[in-house]
Amino acid sequence: MTKQTILIADDEPLARQRLRRLAEDLPEYQVCGEASDGDTTLAQVAELQPDILLLDIRMPGLDGMEAAARLAQLSNPPAIIFCTAYDSYAIQAFDVQAAAYLLKPVRKEALAEALARAGRLNRVQLRTLSSANAVNNAGWKEANDGQLTVRTHRGTELIDIAEIRYCQADQKYVTIHHARGETVSDYTLKELENAYPHQLLRVHRNTLVGVRFIQALKRTAQGSNLVLLKDALGELQVSRRHTSSVRQWLQGPQPG
Repeated sequence: MTKQTILIADDEPLARQRLRRLAEDLPEYQVCGEASDGDTTLAQVAELQPDILLLDIRMPGLDGMEAAARLAQLSNPPAIIFCTAYDSYAIQAFDVQAAAYLLKPVRKEALAEALARAGRLNRVQLRTLSSANAVNNAGWKEANDGQLTVRTHRGTELIDIAEIRYCQADQKYVTIHHARGETVSDYTLKELENAYPHQLLRVHRNTLVGVRFIQALKRTAQGSNLVLLKDALGELQVSRRHTSSVRQWLQGPQPG
């Protein structure tokens, strides 16, 4: 089994040593390098091409958040897991598409869970890029607009993103409902939402909807909200938390 590679970026040597020890106790991963500031981190990412970056925030020179913002502009950036002593940057971490945000001292169980999540996110991107054969600078966008690769018991299945009607989570798996039927996937809703933010809209904690199939938002007599799908494909529950985002999407420019 090919191990996922990890780059550790932290200005404290003891913190780097601890993260290295925790990561190398997990058999699926290997540490490929270390960095002590943001500028060195960018150079190491370019040279080593790690799968995952464990990144501190407060470092000399270019800090971790600035480094993450620059890495997010790459066509195939590493998945970023922030490891910091400060909880005040959590919202900013999502702005740079971080896979996880861990507070020091990092626990082994929390790191293992975050690494697994980061690995799945990379897997979504790599599968999609591979299936679309998109290896140019616009590759990730091109793949986003093309097909999703899903491995099933029948083999590898390609699903056109434009044909995804909705995705629903049930325990460990997500069922993708599309024009050719249903496909059970081991991707999480969060992975799919992060990978296809312009094609899939969150309407409930367990449901994403293909925006091309949204027709209307309606309120029931009981006071709950439903999203009505085009072509009489049915209705889906909308949580109170996500009602405003559905309404905002309906009020914006619609895809052709």
